[in-house]
Amino acid sequence: MDKTQNVMELLKVYNQEHVINLLEKLKGNKKEELIEQLIKIDFHQIKELYDNTKKEIEIKENKIEEISYLDKAKLKYEQREEFDALGEDIIRKGQYAVVTMAGGQGTRLGYPGPKGTFKLDVYGKGKYLFEILAENLKEANKKYDTTIPWYIMTSKENNDETEAFLKKNNYFGYDEENVMLFMQGELPLVDTEGKLLIGKDMKIKEASDGNGGVFSSLRATGMLANMKERNIKWIFIGGVDNALLKMADVTLLGMAIKKEVQIASKSVVKANPQERVGVFCKMNGHPKVIEYSELPEKMAEEVDSSGELKYGESHIMCNLFTIDAIEKVSKEPLMYHSAFKKNSYIDEEGKEIIPEEPNSYKFESFIFDAFEFFDDIAILRGKREDDFAPVKNKDGVDSPKTAKELYEKYWERQ
Repeated sequence: MDKTQNVMELLKVYNQEHVINLLEKLKGNKKEELIEQLIKIDFHQIKELYDNTKKEIEIKENKIEEISYLDKAKLKYEQREEFDALGEDIIRKGQYAVVTMAGGQGTRLGYPGPKGTFKLDVYGKGKYLFEILAENLKEANKKYDTTIPWYIMTSKENNDETEAFLKKNNYFGYDEENVMLFMQGELPLVDTEGKLLIGKDMKIKEASDGNGGVFSSLRATGMLANMKERNIKWIFIGGVDNALLKMADVTLLGMAIKKEVQIASKSVVKANPQERVGVFCKMNGHPKVIEYSELPEKMAEEVDSSGELKYGESHIMCNLFTIDAIEKVSKEPLMYHSAFKKNSYIDEEGKEIIPEEPNSYKFESFIFDAFEFFDDIAILRGKREDDFAPVKNKDGVDSPKTAKELYEKYWERQ
């Protein structure tokens, strides 16, 4: 059976006849491209993900407990010195790498390009988010007499634009040999009937598979192999949109080494019990980040003997993994979450439909779902004013305005 027939059979089995109709109308390259795309789609997986959107979520009896952490500001001098020395040793030996997740567009900011190319209005002349991160890494390189390999995860949507932007800006003075771009995976979008959406380019519409896709993408693109060739032992993974992200925090790294764990994370304490952030906990004996919507109000307000929130450690996308941990997770299927979104598509008549209401499901996995594969995690509590200035919304909380204030105040204090 040739590949066209093979694809046609699959489309019949999975009730995607509308795609067969499209294939029959297409000719030449367009047809060939669509067939190549369809060969790569795991129809069984997409059907399972769609079927899950119809299931009632079972609330299993989960045992949720608070998680232990160390507060960076309260470490004893000797303890801090020991952690810093351990962390510094790894970085100086060239066994440390950084991954920046930069697959997103600046849509929520009302900005038309890749998020990393957004310019934050600091000190009058402004700095791009990529520029801020490059400066952070260059400072660490100077301090520890090394060059940290920098891996940047883009998406199909923004890869070319990101690459052109970095080249045009000469990688903000970073050594080009040590900047590697790789693309995250994508999954097809389906409508409320489980039918694949077709885009204007006459291909199946796909969207990035969430930040949890970073592990399998590192593996699939050969970046994990590249890290091994460089003898990397520890990898930091963070987002592109935190203007105060510390990507080479030797205290965090040293604490993870001392505690003999494979994963570690920086947290900041919740602003209040109702703040809409995911918080660290232990669930059924494993580390987990529980979404604010899943944490019962009573638990969100619980305090310990010293008056601290029991569930107050916010996940701020500031994570450390050993290379073995990344290898392990890259082979494991992470749980997918579905989001109901508005997406335009081409109907059977070839007409573009732009919906007013959400009409389709996007499937994504989250980086913190990987924590559950481990028995323990080391958490270092930082300070919001030192570690967390996210640029997410156009106005209000976590906006360019709040990030600018936090960034400028931080550097005034240094």
